Amino acid sequence: MARVKNSVATRARRKRVLKRASGYFGSKHLLYRTAKEQVMHSLRYAYVSRRTIKRDYRKLWIRRINAACRLNDISYSKFMHGLRVANININRKMLSELAIHDAKAFTDLVKTAKKA
Repeated sequence: MARVKNSVATRARRKRVLKRASGYFGSKHLLYRTAKEQVMHSLRYAYVSRRTIKRDYRKLWIRRINAACRLNDISYSKFMHGLRVANININRKMLSELAIHDAKAFTDLVKTAKKA
């Protein structure tokens, strides 16, 4: 029986890993074994970061809303509770944008939340 050669697939696999590792520091973009390790780590970091960025943005929006609420003499939690009782459904991203760009509209929302 003839020996099966797999050099084409092996070379393609290695080229694919080294192409992904281009731009990495030191031997991580030159040597296959270290490049493979770094690519696996990088993919893991990317996966985790796609989740942490959502958390970070939510924290940022909450801080901005809280700062704007304090300027209007109300706490963040009371403001959010007032909005919920008043049946106003605006997400935190839009609330933070209002707090930054349209202070008058945000003040009106605070008044509505205080009444509720």
